[in-house]
Amino acid sequence: MKSRDELIDDLLNLAFAEDIGDGDHTTLSTIPADEMGKQHLLIKEPGILAGVDIAAKVFEKFDPSLKMTVFKHDGDEVKPGDIAFVVEGPVRSLLQTERTMLNIMQRMSGIATTTHKYQSRLDGLKTKVLDTRKTTPGMRLLEKEAVKIGGGSNHRIGLFDMILIKDNHVDFAGGISQAVKAAKEYCMNHGKDLKIEVEVRNTEEIKQALDAGVDRIMLDNFTPERTREAVELIGGRTEVESSGGITLDTLRAYGEAGVDFISVGALTHSVKGLDMSFKAC
Repeated sequence: MKSRDELIDDLLNLAFAEDIGDGDHTTLSTIPADEMGKQHLLIKEPGILAGVDIAAKVFEKFDPSLKMTVFKHDGDEVKPGDIAFVVEGPVRSLLQTERTMLNIMQRMSGIATTTHKYQSRLDGLKTKVLDTRKTTPGMRLLEKEAVKIGGGSNHRIGLFDMILIKDNHVDFAGGISQAVKAAKEYCMNHGKDLKIEVEVRNTEEIKQALDAGVDRIMLDNFTPERTREAVELIGGRTEVESSGGITLDTLRAYGEAGVDFISVGALTHSVKGLDMSFKAC
């Protein structure tokens, strides 16, 4: 399996390939090769900044001679008019890296800002907001990092680092007890130490999951009232997660019902990027 750095390197290679192709002909035709300059990242709306460390990788990978001076860091609250960083070096390099850097930083900052809003609704509770696998292809690692920067927590990264037995798995396997038994045998036979979570749809399935000895139960599309009843039934014997159609307005009610986690696809699947620009200075 590839490392984080290798995955980011692959992402940047693709980003440069799709944006620059065989050359930024506008820049190459209008800017002399020896022209030097400076640009700053200007914040244009309030939020949580994310992606500064990745921006540094963008500049370093494209042109190691670019010099970056950072004023705002990942996780900092920012407001309109703030300067996050300044980059100096060949103007051609500044112009050719601009869009790749902005695409990453705007999306990561939007996710961090959204996550911060959701987690803030749970202030004073034990409940943590989780992301999902509803991410942009190729961007998952960075989007999940942005969730953590915004104060949330990561669910599984992919299909490889946790066993999550959902309704389709249960139905195809012939039931929760059969699915969990098969998952435990698989882990034993393959030397895997993976947590097992089961998605449940009703009280009977909660009882089956508890009897099977799972690490976490996911309450799928339960109301806050049903969630409170489920938490009481589970009685702290395993972790509890709520999922399915939970919004910023209903989030607090699920947290107050006593769950440990609430997974929210909206943290990543439809988030608005944070407005910022990269301008000459």
